[in-house]
Parts: sequence; structure tokens; C-alpha cells
Amino acid sequence: MNRQAQSAILFVLGAALLHAGLTDLYLRYVKAGLRPLVLAAGVVLIVTAVATAWYEWRADAKHKEHHGEEPQEEGAHHEGAHHERAHEEGAHVHREPRVSWLLVLPLFALILVAPPALGSYSAMRTGTALQQAYGYQKLPASGPLRLGLADYAGRAVYEHGKGLTGRPITVTGFVALDHSGAPYLVRMALNCCAADAQPVKIGLTGQVPPVLKPDGWLQVTGTYTAKRTKDAVNGGPIPYLQVTAAKPVPTPSDPYDETWNN
Repeated sequence: MNRQAQSAILFVLGAALLHAGLTDLYLRYVKAGLRPLVLAAGVVLIVTAVATAWYEWRADAKHKEHHGEEPQEEGAHHEGAHHERAHEEGAHVHREPRVSWLLVLPLFALILVAPPALGSYSAMRTGTALQQAYGYQKLPASGPLRLGLADYAGRAVYEHGKGLTGRPITVTGFVALDHSGAPYLVRMALNCCAADAQPVKIGLTGQVPPVLKPDGWLQVTGTYTAKRTKDAVNGGPIPYLQVTAAKPVPTPSDPYDETWNN
């Protein structure tokens, strides 16, 4: 693979990163806060590709200019031709196998195929990642609440429902069913990227829809309940929500990130 090919691959990879960073595609790989780094990496790769191609073009131009200006006697001509053929033969011997071009395939996968977000299969085989926060944002004194799933779970477990009791609460997540068919609402939490995603789960009780499809997204409205269970995988706490209403919703553009708002 010569320098021109290398620069072309760098350019395509940089363009793919820019495309991902300028759309929501990057959210399938990393958390939202890393968008500037994705864009910066794309720019660096494109600049490197252009610089590599320019350097190679300049080297070829100087080589042609040098051979065009240099007078050659017959003996020197034959000697130069011999060295040139030897150089070409040596380059042919050391040429990388064509199979190396298979390395380009992941680039087209990145551009053409957006990987699905991690779902119920991963969630029910991984223990809950719920951890106590350093502090929770102050809730409004009254009225309904729209909480992130992890926010509700943390308040229900570690603050024992302080500020939640008796108030309508809306959370959104995807459905997961355990081996017995018990329903959970789940959101995957990221530290950095999709490779380290871990689930936060809440159990559903009350007026749960009779038919639930795993990986389908639901917006659930309900009330706090002190009921909880332990995760079968790691023994972590899983709180419940007393469901009063539920409706299907489209998959959010950022399936891994959630924010609290009222």
C-alpha cells in the first residue's frame, strides 16, 4: 500500500469521523460530551492525509525534474537504467499483499452501517450499574416530575424516595424481560464509550401493559414505591415504579444519555 493509498484511507477515515460528529451517528459509539474530540480527530486525519499526498507529489515532481535536467552519457544511461530496474524489482518484491486492502472495509462499515444501541440482551446479562451520586439536583416543590431513569433509581434507593412520594413521575427507557418474564425498564449508562456501557434498571409494577416487546422504548408514568429487589447478576439494588400509564415512544437520538428536567 503506497503513500497515495495511505493518504486516501486517512482522508476517508477523517471524513467518516466528521460525518459521525456532525450527525447523531457518533452517539452510537461515544458519549455526547466527546463530540468535540471526534470532530478534532476527523480534522487531524484529513489534514494529515492532505499533507501526505502533497509531500509525495512534491517528491515525485523533484525526482522527475532532477532526471529531466541531468545530462546522461551512454554508459551512465545504461547504468542508471540498471539501477532503476533494480529499484523497481525491489519495490515489487516488498510490495504489501493486496489482502491489506481489507483493512478498508471497517471504514465503509462506519460510514454505511450504524450499529444498534445495546439493548435487553446485554442488559439482562450484566448487573445493574446503579451507584449513589454525590448529590441530587433539588426537585421542584410540587407537580409532576420527568426524571432520567438513573436519577429516579438513585433517588428511590439512596434517598428512599425523598421528594418523590405521591407525585406523578415520568421516565423513559427500553423494555427488558428476565427469565421469568418480569418486566424492567432499562437505560445504558456510559463512562466513555459504548464498549463500557452498563445498565441501570427499574422494575415495573402496577398497571403494566400486558404485552411488552423487549428492546421497545416506553415512556412510563407512575408513582414511587418502596418495593425493590436485587439484581440476579451482581446483587445490586433495583427499585420499582408503580405504573399508572405507559406508551411506546421512538428510540431517542441519544439512547445512552439522559438528563433530568421538569
